[in-house]
Amino acid sequence: YWALTGSVVYGLLMSTGILDAIAHRAVSFSLHQELSAVAIGLVAMHGAVLALDTFIQQSVFELVVPFAGPYRPVWVGIGQLALYLMIVVYASFYLRDHIGQRGWRMLHYTTFLAFVGGTAHGLMAGTDTSAPWALWSYVGASVAVVFLLGYRITLSVAHRAATTAKESSR
Repeated sequence: YWALTGSVVYGLLMSTGILDAIAHRAVSFSLHQELSAVAIGLVAMHGAVLALDTFIQQSVFELVVPFAGPYRPVWVGIGQLALYLMIVVYASFYLRDHIGQRGWRMLHYTTFLAFVGGTAHGLMAGTDTSAPWALWSYVGASVAVVFLLGYRITLSVAHRAATTAKESSR
């Protein structure tokens, strides 16, 4: 979850231009992409470890098919869908030239659905959620993402307003 949060936060920091003063754009982009890969790898490892769990036994089918498992199927299914969405968005890094910048950006917006899905999954199906550190991890991550998303939207709206004003003054 922290790797997913790191990737989302890093992507938002890149999109706002905040990181441009700190690191070269190509380095930032590469780190963002690698954080995404780490998040997917850790989620896959999470699933693999659950396959070994003897308390709630699940088949491979139940681990990979959303909503098919015995344990909190709705919330686990949402987490599984979030993983698949993460994989699609990650694949878009390699398909960017084929789908174009606009398509790539539109697909990247679905990252927020994956983040919300991962958060809901963790809160509602996680066995550690009652622990203060876990709950505050979800709260802190959500606050950071919502704040940066709001900041990103504000920058976008301000940029469009400035562009419109500039064009109308011509």
